[in-house]
Amino acid sequence: MRLKAGGVRELHWHKAAEWAYMLKGRARLTAIDQDGRTFQDDVGEGDLWYFPAGIPHSIQGIEGDGCEFLLVFDDGNFSEEETFLLSDWMAHTPKEVLAKNFGVPASAFDRIPEKDLWIFQAPVPGPLAADRIAGAGPVPLTYSHHMMAQEPIRMKGGTVRITDSSLFKVSKTIAAALVEVEPGGMRELHWHPNVDEWQYYISGEARMTVFASENNARTFDFQAGDVGAVPFPMGHYIENIGTTTLRFLELFRSDYFADISLAQWLAFTPYELVRAHLNIDKSVLAKVSANKTPVVIP
Repeated sequence: MRLKAGGVRELHWHKAAEWAYMLKGRARLTAIDQDGRTFQDDVGEGDLWYFPAGIPHSIQGIEGDGCEFLLVFDDGNFSEEETFLLSDWMAHTPKEVLAKNFGVPASAFDRIPEKDLWIFQAPVPGPLAADRIAGAGPVPLTYSHHMMAQEPIRMKGGTVRITDSSLFKVSKTIAAALVEVEPGGMRELHWHPNVDEWQYYISGEARMTVFASENNARTFDFQAGDVGAVPFPMGHYIENIGTTTLRFLELFRSDYFADISLAQWLAFTPYELVRAHLNIDKSVLAKVSANKTPVVIP
């Protein structure tokens, strides 16, 4: 989704939880929980947010050239048409009922929109402090997270930042990893033992082969803006086949991130047993690292 500076994704809520990754620019978030506790924050490139199902919120582009962000929902049957919009609800409620609810004359609602706004232009908001509403206090778990501020797992071939509920505590249904792979490197052969994997490619060029058992494997190429998926618990790798850094997100409908490394599995299995399976020399296995290395490069 893209918003110009001042552009508003109107006040709304969903049946599903909403997770997002900021791709470009900056945005202002607002929300309130069931106890009247409030949340406001400004987010920029590499930042995340998560709003649990039913929590009302808004998004607005702030200064500069607006913003662009990736939205992810924890329900595969999610439909944007089922979003609960403030303007839509107000337009479908009799003015007499609105007047009774708010304790004002019905004429106060003569100019409300006759249909939903969805996205609309408004003045660019000023400093965040001006939008601070104390309400009944701050939400106990923040709805935003600065992913790029995390110290990554650093390897010769790239980096990995893992963000799940152990770190971003409010994100109970979506876990993620931001993976960066240098040219010639790859996300090692591995699989995920808990759930399906969904991917979004931010930059670079990638090739992924997925092992589906039953003598089946498929290879796919990806570039920026593409989406990939790996059904539970199929083995796979992702290789950087371009000349620039490959950056992509791994996303999971889970409260925790988990993967199993093929190399680590073999390193921690008795050598004779592995040789009986693969007929490879002990010198080969001696080079296999016992430490998990999510990104490898020759």
